[in-house]
Parts: sequence; C-alpha cells; structure tokens
Amino acid sequence: MTHGLADLLRPADAGSLLDLFPDRPRVLALGEPTHRSPELLALRNDVFRELVEHHGYRTIALETDCLRGLLVDEHVTTGAGALEDVVAAGLSHDWGSLSGNRDLVAWMRAFNADRPAHDQVRFAGFDGPLEIEAAASPRAALAGLHAYLAAHVDAALLPCTADALDRLVGPDERWTEPAAMFDPARSVGRSAQARELRLVADDLAALLDAQGPGLVRATGREAWETAGLRARTATGLLRYHFWTAEPSEARMPWLLRVRDTMMAQNLLALAERAPVLVNAHTSHLRRGASHLTMWGHDRLEWWGAGAQVSARLGTGYGTRYGTGYGYAAAAVGTVADQGVQAPPADTVEGALYTLPSSDRSVVDARRLADALGGVVPRESSWFGYAPLDAGHLAEADGIVFVRDVTAG
Repeated sequence: MTHGLADLLRPADAGSLLDLFPDRPRVLALGEPTHRSPELLALRNDVFRELVEHHGYRTIALETDCLRGLLVDEHVTTGAGALEDVVAAGLSHDWGSLSGNRDLVAWMRAFNADRPAHDQVRFAGFDGPLEIEAAASPRAALAGLHAYLAAHVDAALLPCTADALDRLVGPDERWTEPAAMFDPARSVGRSAQARELRLVADDLAALLDAQGPGLVRATGREAWETAGLRARTATGLLRYHFWTAEPSEARMPWLLRVRDTMMAQNLLALAERAPVLVNAHTSHLRRGASHLTMWGHDRLEWWGAGAQVSARLGTGYGTRYGTGYGYAAAAVGTVADQGVQAPPADTVEGALYTLPSSDRSVVDARRLADALGGVVPRESSWFGYAPLDAGHLAEADGIVFVRDVTAG
C-alpha cells in the first residue's frame, strides 16, 4: 500500500497541478484548510507565479473584500501607492499583515511593470465586504454605482437622486453595529429604509444592464464591469443585512449562503475576462456541500462558491470554458504550534504523512481515493484547522499535501 501511494506523489508545482486536467481550467482554485499559515502562503505564491509566468493565467483572486481589492489592483497595474499602505487598506480580514500576501502583491507589481495593459496580471478580491464582527454599510457600493450611472444616462431613468440615496442609507454606524451579528433585533436590515434601498439597488443594477451597450461605448468595458461589481456588492450586502435581522433558525444558514453566492458571482464575472487563479478557505471552494458547527448549530450546511461556480461552468470538458472549474484541496500533516499533531494512519492526511516524500506534494485525488479504499475522518483538536473528509477525495481534482505548517 505505501509503495503504491508513493508512486502517486508529484512535486507541488504548476506542472503537476495542470497534469490533473486535459485542458487548462478556466477557474483553478486552491483551497487551504487553515488561514494565515506562512508555509501555505509560500506554496500558493510559488505555484501561482509559475501559472502566471508560463501558463497564461492573468487574474489572481483572494478571499478578501472585493471593493477594497480595487486598490490592490490599481497598485499592481499602475504602481499607485506604497506597498505597505496598499495592502493595509486593500486587503480585508487583516490579510495585509501577512508577509506571504505582501510578497504576492509585490511580485505582481514587478511582473506588470514593463508589460502592456492587455498582458498584465490582475488582482481581485472576491469576498463581500463582510468581516466577522460586522457587515459593511452599502453606502460605498450604492454611491459608486449611482454616480457612474448619473454621469452617463438620463437623470429621469434613475430611481432616486444622490441626495435621496444618501438619506436612505443614513449613518453608516447603523449598518456596522457589531451587536447585530449576535442579536437580530440590533440589525437595521429590515427597516423601512433598508427595504426601500433593496428596491433602489435592484433598479440601479437593472439599469446598468439595460444601458450596457451604450455605457460600454461611452466608458469602456472595464469601467462598466467595475460598476457591475458595485451593483452585485450593493444587492448582496442589502440581502445579507436583511437576513442578519432574521430572528429564526434560518438566520445563519442564510448568511452563509448569501456570502458564498456573492463570492460565486464575483468569480464568474472574473472568469468572463480571463483565466482565474483562486485561493481561499476550502469551505468556500469545494465542489460538495460545505458544513460547520457554530453559533449553536450542530451542523450548518450550504453550497459554497466553488460548488456554485462548478455547477455553472461545468466540471467536464468541451464547454466554452474548456475544463471549467478545477479544484485542488490543500491538506496538512501537523500544525504543531496549535497542538495539531501527526495524523492517525487511517485518515487521508495520515496515509500521506507516513510516506517518504518532500515537504510538499501533489497527488491526483481520485487515484488516491482508489488506492486508499476506505478512510476515517480526521478530528481536529484546533478549531482553526479543517481536516479533509472522505468527500474531498470524490469532489477534488487534486490534493496538495504539506507535511508540517505553523499557524502564522
């Protein structure tokens, strides 16, 4: 058994990943089982650099605020702003404090420095403006969308004026109230103003689509696509706030679904432009249903962004996107600084950990499943690490295994 498994291992590089597919995936996702690990970020950077330099990928999308990510994209394409300022302001979830993320942004800027715009690698956040402690106010998304439309369409077509929109949004503090994440009664999401804003946002988004041909001619495709990002963000945020105010058990399942649907919509829009590399937590990228135990729920289950994108683009071949959606799940042996010790031999990670191999390897997930037969789920002693389960082998194209990591 051990000898047979060892024969499946390949170097953890771009070539090994692409060898898993007959065609280059339009969206190639690398899921991580824990955030902030220096080793996993270094692996991502190495593989993504090679995929950009030698295999034609021209967008890198990370699990970070899609609107703030526009600052990072401007930096890597034009050089605007100092690196430290850009990553601090442009990467949410405190991702800018991680050296692996700073290194990636710096490399993207260096790669683009002497390249024409059509050949530059672009940066994108694909998460909504959603932090653990609060969701953002819809002001920035709505105001930006309204201003774009107001500058290029007849004012009579707009559902309201900029001043009326500002009054409906009101103080941003109403929207970002931290207590609303735990107490639905503290959420503004079902107030009369919020309900009216959902109609306004829907009309603005519809107007953006209806006037699309003229807007593309007047402003260029990129400006129109950025307005589309603002429209998706505005409608998604208002839906998220609406469900934040839900008092029933449906509240948390809906919030998880809304967030990942926003992610999926952003990835699909990016895929229309160019082949996309994606890095995020495995729970957002797997093809099967995601699940977690939290907030008093024994098992919250939802379809993540990867599952939604895979359903839309297809996992087979011969679609207009080639392979469509490709997914590799990262797995680790230990996270020693958090007490996650060597895995049991009858788990997926345990079988890989016992092999004589380099510190990081790629293996075909389906061939691994055939070689292993049955495995048991690994139990994590630390909430910040999500081990593989048997379902990952059936739904992933590859497993990227890193023997030992730190939590960062």
